[in-house]
Order: sequence, then structure tokens, then C-alpha cells
Amino acid sequence: MDGTCCLQHSDIGATMKGMKSGPLDAKDRLKVLAEDSRYDLSCACGTGEEDRRKRGGNGKWLYPLSLPRGGYSLILKTLLSNACVNNCKYCPLRSDSDVRRCMLQPEEVARLFMEYQGRAGVFGLFLSSGVIRNPDHTMDRINAVARILRRRYRYRGYIHLKIIPGASDGAIEDAVSLASAVSLNIETPGRRHFEKLSAEKDYDRDILRPLKLMSRLTARGMPYSRVKCTSQFIVGASEENDGEIISSMSGLYDRLRFSRLYFSAYQKGLGTSDVPGEKRILSSAEEPFIREHRLYQVDFLLRKYGFEGSEIPLDSEGNLLLDRDPKQAWADSHPEFYPVRINRAERDDLLRVPGLGPETVSWIMQNRRDGRISRLDHLPVRGKRLETIKRYAVAE
Repeated sequence: MDGTCCLQHSDIGATMKGMKSGPLDAKDRLKVLAEDSRYDLSCACGTGEEDRRKRGGNGKWLYPLSLPRGGYSLILKTLLSNACVNNCKYCPLRSDSDVRRCMLQPEEVARLFMEYQGRAGVFGLFLSSGVIRNPDHTMDRINAVARILRRRYRYRGYIHLKIIPGASDGAIEDAVSLASAVSLNIETPGRRHFEKLSAEKDYDRDILRPLKLMSRLTARGMPYSRVKCTSQFIVGASEENDGEIISSMSGLYDRLRFSRLYFSAYQKGLGTSDVPGEKRILSSAEEPFIREHRLYQVDFLLRKYGFEGSEIPLDSEGNLLLDRDPKQAWADSHPEFYPVRINRAERDDLLRVPGLGPETVSWIMQNRRDGRISRLDHLPVRGKRLETIKRYAVAE
């Protein structure tokens, strides 16, 4: 295939609908594909100032990656192709959407990444794709990029590869062997919700089976235990409630030992008119994003604060409270737990105090070894956060 052309008919079949004319060179195609990759957050991206995505030179999105020894670096995130044979209702790149389709060859992605890495100090690559022909054909191209980088360019840095739903066990293991991290989006909490959004994919075969294989291949003691696994939920597209998402989160963390989960609020108008989430009347345009933010807060409670999914307070419809964070909601519903005695409480109990995070709790534990903390004002926090702590803790 001519590297300057958009996808040929043999590669995308029915996805030619919506194709616009005119060739694009490799850098222009990278601009298009990097922009279209923004819908997938299953790499390094969150809600704080340091871990939000940023637009880099030439319009490409750069995503922060937290480093093992602390701090952040940037990764280049792109699709290999924005054409897809699937027609998932929630996806803005579904086969019947009217977008300009293009594709990069594996050699082009590898070359452009190495050029951009040298110029911009990019730490790594996140590579995903629409489904070209079938899952294994697409995985073959995704894995080829990583193989070229690892073998031809001797690149030893961070590579995050997307696992295409429905890929074979061999294609998945090949990706895991080449990557620093892999991800496959679970999208919804369970088959019932998934079937509302996708007619082409089977939840058990194409989603759960690969997720379980990724977990087995990267388990402790296995050859690929260094590889991290992540996933993403589309929040609100299938009218699921937060309790269902939290239950699925617990399974991915507790049983499959995934490293991180991400949440993307479904935005009205991105999908087809029959997406169930399109019919829901929202009280505020900000509500989907507040809900997304609350789920990220739950994620931190499960990963960093020792909470169980069953402890997270929900309203009568099974959703998180939008007017306060879930840790505050738990505290308000358990007055018998407070006040927590700052000089005697166990670490897990201190983490239940609104306003105290892991770093502050570590400071408390360290300073208690040297003597008693006589006043809460001596804590390394100020302002509203300190006033919140004083409502739930005492210096005893």
C-alpha cells in the first residue's frame, strides 16, 4: 500500500462510508489519528493538574505517565487506523459515522515516534486502532509497531498496546511479550449493558476472555509479570448505575489484579440516536463529568485507602452522591467511627478521616515515632482541608 494514501477498500470494506477524498502524508495522518485517540483514556490520564492530557506540538495529544520512582513524563498516543468494521453505538468512530478515514503503516508509526521522541522528550507510546478486517489482522499490525521499535530501533522505553476485542490468545500473548502495559476496554459492567451498545461483539468471548488471559499472562511469578493491565468504562452510555460499575471494578482489581481502571463520561451526540444514554435527561450538562470524577474518587478509595466496593455509599437508585465525595459520604453515614485519635489510630483508620490522604497519613505515622502530635494544626495541611480534618479527628 502507498504510505501516503488513506485506507484501501480491501482494508476497510463497509467502513468506506463517510470517506472523504484527498491523500494525506504520514504526519497529517498522525494528526488525525492522534486526535481521534482522545476517546480512549486507558493509559495515563486522570483528574489532577499533573496527570491531565496536554496538546503537544503539531496538534498531537500528549499524556502524562506516572513514573515508578515518582513524577511524570509524557507519552504519545495515537491510533494505527480510525477505520473500523464494527458499528458500536457509543463510538464516534463506528463504521457508519462520517469521519475522514486514514491509517498509518507500522513502519511509519515507529519512525514518526522515534523522531518525535528525540525532539520532544516523549517517554513512551500508547497505540490503539479501529478494527481493520478482523481483530487478529489489526493486532498483527499493532504488534508489528512494537516489534519494529524493540528490534530495529532497539527502543527499551514504555510501550502501551491496546488489545483488540476478540483477538486470539496467540495475538494477545505476542502483544504482552512486547509491551510495558496492555489494555482492553471493558466498556460496561456486564453482558446485559454491553448488548445494548454492540451487536457485533460478544461480551464473554470478546471482552471477558481476553481480560482473563491478560490477567493470567501478567500474574505474579509469570514471565510477563512486569507488564501492567488496565481497562476503561464508558460511563452513562448503557444506563448502568454506579453500583454496577463499582462491582465490576472490584472484580477487576481483586480477582484479575489489574493495575488501573479509567472512566470516560459518555457525551450526548457522540453515538447513535438509540444509545440508551442519549435518552436520559440530565439535570446539568456537568453531571456526566461529576459522575466520572466521583468514580475516579472511588477508584482511589479502593486502590489507596483500603475501602471495599461494598462500603461505598450509594443513593436509592444505586448511584454515587453527586454533592459530596464518597469518602465524605461514608464518614457522614458512620458517626460512630469518629473522632479518630490521631496519635493512636491504625493507618487504615487514619485513612478514613476526610482530608487525610496517604501522604499525610505517612507523615503522621513517621512523626508519631518521634513523639506525640500535640495539635492538629501541626499537620502539614492548611485551610479548608485542615478544618475538615478537625471535624473527624482529635490530637489524642
